[in-house]
Amino acid sequence: QVQLVESGGGLVQAGGSLRLSCAASGRIFSSYAMGWFRQAPGKEREFVAAISRNGDSTYYADSVKGRFTISRDGAKNTVYLQMDSLKPEDTAVYYCAASRRRIATRDYEYDYWGQGTQVTVSS
Repeated sequence: QVQLVESGGGLVQAGGSLRLSCAASGRIFSSYAMGWFRQAPGKEREFVAAISRNGDSTYYADSVKGRFTISRDGAKNTVYLQMDSLKPEDTAVYYCAASRRRIATRDYEYDYWGQGTQVTVSS
């Protein structure tokens, strides 16, 4: 079992930055690929970014490529999502997830989910 707790969400103006954190506990952190998803009101949950078990591979949704950066710190059992140049359309609840696969970009490939953290970008 893996427990995931997100933090770092909040209200920011367009063009600003936020860094989300996801602390993992339970099973060995390095055994899991990690990902970030988001869900805006009235919309389906969508993939944002993913990082492989050892951090050597990353993937991003086209909508965030060049603005968001995913990273992981094995010593702290934490995965981060650095979000720069934020836009109002980035407003959503952001979820952290863990997958037993080496890398995963689809929500059904993930085995554990956090509770989510709200990100609101004002125009």
